[in-house]
Amino acid sequence: MTKPADLQSLIGTEIGVSRWILVDQARIDAFAEITEDRQFIHIDPVAAKQTPFGGTIAHGFLTLSLASAMSYDAVAPLDGVAMGVNYGFDKVRFLAPVPAGSNIRGRFKLLSADDKGGGRWLLKHELTVEIEGSDKPALIAEWLGMQMVGG
Repeated sequence: MTKPADLQSLIGTEIGVSRWILVDQARIDAFAEITEDRQFIHIDPVAAKQTPFGGTIAHGFLTLSLASAMSYDAVAPLDGVAMGVNYGFDKVRFLAPVPAGSNIRGRFKLLSADDKGGGRWLLKHELTVEIEGSDKPALIAEWLGMQMVGG
């Protein structure tokens, strides 16, 4: 747990790295069904092999959706937090495709911590999603989360 009083000293530092998460074809296919985004590049290995990617790739939004799981691994909640809510993104950039069968993980850097009063803290993290074995990240985002401390 992080104490609210310690937040300012953490700004600009990496505060955590998640475990590796496998993005296999089964996960991609399930995401395609749930979101009704069945573009061939995601679900048809034969057709996708003929593209510059050489095979199927994860949806960008699938990669982004795994941010929550990554944050549970890597970002300690504030001491006394009652709940946290997703507040949105200031920026999201998809930089490299995630080939089916890849492992990804998230690196979190605290960019800002604003006391909104009433025990509410608006935290902005830079999230970099790495692809195992690749020099280029899958995505970089500035993610906002509101944490409510106390009852």
